[in-house]
Amino acid sequence: MSNKGFNPNGAIPDNGNYFGIPLSPDEAALVLISAPWDVTTAVRVGSSYAPDAIIEASRRVDFFEPMAPYSWRKGIATASIDYTMQDTSHHLRADAVRVTKVHDDLGSSAFDHLVYERSLRRVNEASAIVNDNIYAQSKHWLDKGKIVGLVGGDHSVAYGHIRAVAERYGKIGVLHIDSKCNLRIAHQGFEYSHASVMYNVLRDIRAVDSLVAVGVRAFSPEEWERAQSDSRVKLFTGQSIWSRQFEGVTWSTIVDEIIAELPESVYISLDVDGLTVECSPNTGSLVAGGLRLPEVVYLMGRIVDSGRKIVGFDLTEVVPNMEDKIDAMIAARMLYNMCCMALKNHPAPDVL
Repeated sequence: MSNKGFNPNGAIPDNGNYFGIPLSPDEAALVLISAPWDVTTAVRVGSSYAPDAIIEASRRVDFFEPMAPYSWRKGIATASIDYTMQDTSHHLRADAVRVTKVHDDLGSSAFDHLVYERSLRRVNEASAIVNDNIYAQSKHWLDKGKIVGLVGGDHSVAYGHIRAVAERYGKIGVLHIDSKCNLRIAHQGFEYSHASVMYNVLRDIRAVDSLVAVGVRAFSPEEWERAQSDSRVKLFTGQSIWSRQFEGVTWSTIVDEIIAELPESVYISLDVDGLTVECSPNTGSLVAGGLRLPEVVYLMGRIVDSGRKIVGFDLTEVVPNMEDKIDAMIAARMLYNMCCMALKNHPAPDVL
């Protein structure tokens, strides 16, 4: 086994890779792809800059993970980032803002507004292309036997990746950690918005056998009714989690119930606004409450210890702040935890 000169105890090199790990995707068991895209973000833009910010912050991550020790030695690699995605996102932002403004001003009559229709079409067509791009990247590495993780971008980019993972593994369960359900139908006319990503997944991807939403605490009546009417959806709302803990139910017991709803192959979709506000204070959709980071790490560890496999994951909605950098630093640690948990049960040999 060659460590390629990599010393996890020393200064981590600035080589453009997540965690500075000097491996090509062909050499590693896990490949991270990136989606610098946030065109339909409703409140605070900037998650298109997250992959680069997290790569930089990841050089400060310590490598020992007690719940999955040395699993990083199986290899974590960084796929080339398609920056045309970011350029297109920035270029189309004015169209998305125009659509949102006209929709808010005119309601349903906006569909009769020529500027609205043309702007909306451009955004929807580009969003479909981006998800096809992500699907193709994910499928490429999945077909080579890799675990694939996705770093967004806003949550809409998860659709293409979930589609590829579901095709690869057949029956999967999606563990969705978020502040919101994301079950809206074409929110504001956007067919691939973060607010619609899980609606699209349930509508289009039949291999998704279950959607287990944990920590969700803000939803429209329509989303609530949709969740209640679909047997695949199980909600562990923030409100129910807090109430039960106030009454003495342990997080361990709740985790047992969450895991019982998941099949053998688990995909984790983590929007950082599913965590407590201090974990990502600059994200676009702040909702008070949320899971603490140690609770999420414990949940992932218990999933792996149950014999289930994490077959794919995404981390989205990180909005970097160049002043204090807390969002990127915590996201980098969270990403590393996700990688380690996914690698723990993977049969690949050590390469570092």
